[in-house]
Amino acid sequence: MRFLSTGLHGAWVIDAEPISDQRGFFARTWCHREAAEHGIDVNWVQCNLSVNRKRGTLRGMHWQSPNGEAKLVTVTRGAIRDVIVDIRPDSPTFKQVFSVDLEATQHRALFVPTGFAHGFITMMDDTEVRYQMSEYFIDGQACGFRFDDPGIGINWPDGPKILSERDRLLPEFGR
Repeated sequence: MRFLSTGLHGAWVIDAEPISDQRGFFARTWCHREAAEHGIDVNWVQCNLSVNRKRGTLRGMHWQSPNGEAKLVTVTRGAIRDVIVDIRPDSPTFKQVFSVDLEATQHRALFVPTGFAHGFITMMDDTEVRYQMSEYFIDGQACGFRFDDPGIGINWPDGPKILSERDRLLPEFGR
């Protein structure tokens, strides 16, 4: 595995390093020891799958509070623009945004530490996104802010075409 800095403290892009032969390839997608060498110490307790039928489907920006959650996000079919925002008030990268395009064919993941808002927009029809989660989902702890918050300024390619009513009605960050 290769860890690439996002510039946001604690967040990483993780590339699988395939070993290929005539059958195809094999690659490790998670190793606790290698992650710990990069300051990541999580215990995955839940895994979620998001199935998105149409390009331009937007989900976000979400997090859980007060019990935060780390995520490892991968695309198993299709492609997304994955976006994180540091929402830790004491962080030197507070309110900074990082985005990366994740495609199923890349075998790349985004590690999202606790204290970040997360969202994505699909760039292809029939896109599936898999999340490994460090905490169990607790309905009353679900938080979010508007995808188009002008105080954050996220660049969504082509703009969202499909959005839940819940996400549409989220407040701006800090309100």
